[in-house]
Amino acid sequence: MLPRIGPMELVLILVIVVLLFGVGRIGKIAGEIGSGIKNFREGLKSDEEKEEAKEEAKKEAIKEDDSSK
Repeated sequence: MLPRIGPMELVLILVIVVLLFGVGRIGKIAGEIGSGIKNFREGLKSDEEKEEAKEEAKKEAIKEDDSSK
């Protein structure tokens, strides 16, 4: 079984990470991760908007086709 990680162990891990990378570098990495997530979400939204536009265009084409008959 895996031992449980308590709050003291988490603090120790955090201190080691800060010592290894430094505060500035950790902040930079966190900022890059945040901007990557933001860009990913924007990409998903733009893909959804493209799909909606295609569906609307198909519906309009069907309406125009039915109107001309």
